[in-house]
Amino acid sequence: MTSRETSMPIKSKAQRRKFAELLVKGEISPETFEKWNRGAGKAELPERVEPKAKPKKKKKKKKKRKTKSTRGVKSTAGRAKKRSAPPKR
Repeated sequence: MTSRETSMPIKSKAQRRKFAELLVKGEISPETFEKWNRGAGKAELPERVEPKAKPKKKKKKKKKRKTKSTRGVKSTAGRAKKRSAPPKR
């Protein structure tokens, strides 16, 4: 049994045509094709199987940079003052 000869039902008309083509080329056995075809049953198959839609990822918001009103001027607001060590004796 090759990798193509697993029991997998046909899910679309396009797959049925492809597997029929493989049968004509001799790449799969008639038994395998019949087993897959039987697996699909008498249901009306879609022309093509659409892949499932992936959930959309949430975009991260970019942080807005704060602009300083006085560029180039250092301010001490908001900064802790450095404490000097007590003098050594």
